[in-house]
Amino acid sequence: MIPLKKAHQEFIDHLKERNRAHATILAYGKDINQLIEFLEELERAHITEITKEDIEAFMAKLLKEGYTPKSVSRKTNAAKTFFRFLKVNEYIADDPAALVAHPKFETKPPRILSEMEYRALRDAVSVDVRTYALVELLLQTGIRIGELARLRLEDVKFGTGTRDGELNICAFNRHECRVIPLNGKAQRALKAYLNTRPVKAKSKQLFITRTGKPLLVRNIRATLKRYFEIAGIKDATVNDLRHTFIAHHLQRGASLVLVSKIAGHKRLSTTEKYLEHIKVEAKQEKAELAEL
Repeated sequence: MIPLKKAHQEFIDHLKERNRAHATILAYGKDINQLIEFLEELERAHITEITKEDIEAFMAKLLKEGYTPKSVSRKTNAAKTFFRFLKVNEYIADDPAALVAHPKFETKPPRILSEMEYRALRDAVSVDVRTYALVELLLQTGIRIGELARLRLEDVKFGTGTRDGELNICAFNRHECRVIPLNGKAQRALKAYLNTRPVKAKSKQLFITRTGKPLLVRNIRATLKRYFEIAGIKDATVNDLRHTFIAHHLQRGASLVLVSKIAGHKRLSTTEKYLEHIKVEAKQEKAELAEL
């Protein structure tokens, strides 16, 4: 019989071998470690001793301690993934987590900024060319914040005349590479930023700090949070600019397939969910995206 802690380590090694995102490995590691500590209190030293009731007792304890149903659902998912791994590798004959139910909770609809709100954000960031470029890229391309932070100078290709440029999005966290259009507004904002970017900066990252270091995800979040407050936009985060890009283009009649491809969704159904929260204005599907 394999001890719980050894099983935990093998699970983490498995996630690393599968090239799972660092954040996922970290979260799963903490969730399973928390479960193991509870199981040890029940004097369950080996994985074959664990029952469905033990896992349900752990989830009930978390809810009683004040964890939100959404957080407990995530931990339930971690437990299910852990025990499924153990069963597939024949460490256990029966999966005690297979029939454990997720706690019920309501999924909040995506926060979609109105045209007035994202114009107010533009006005607020207009005094800062770098932040203005960040906002325009997020609004005009719908890329993820992690993709934004990873952009390199070589990933930007400017168009000529009225022709759109291109933005190369490199693969990361199991998201595939893609090339997306860079419209006029995004290009103008980027050029204005690049004119102020230190020429002698050694970093090849597109967005850098004043000292020449790469601008990190946490830096972008903190900066945008401050400007959301300045603009008087409540309950908004950086990710909501991506929601806004997707929703507004679908609302204007853009092709569902096109928006899904540019957003980098693995499944068309992910993009389709936005249709539940908008009213499509255009009667005929458009093959191109207009500027926001």
